[in-house]
Amino acid sequence: MTISHITVDPAVMGGVPTIRGLRIPVATVVVMLADGMSAAEIVADLPDLTPEDVTAALRFAADLASERHVPLTSAA
Repeated sequence: MTISHITVDPAVMGGVPTIRGLRIPVATVVVMLADGMSAAEIVADLPDLTPEDVTAALRFAADLASERHVPLTSAA
């Protein structure tokens, strides 16, 4: 899977997927979105990011979710 703006480098954050090699993990951006922040709010909080970076993080997470089997517990 190749998505522009997302890099994986063992020398940066131990190989965690980051935005453009910055020390900003994709997961951090996705959690901010999940918490209800808008792309504009995220860029305001993390000024090294662009709105395109936020979109790329969300696309990366969506692609991972569609490619992996994630066991979920059923609500009983």
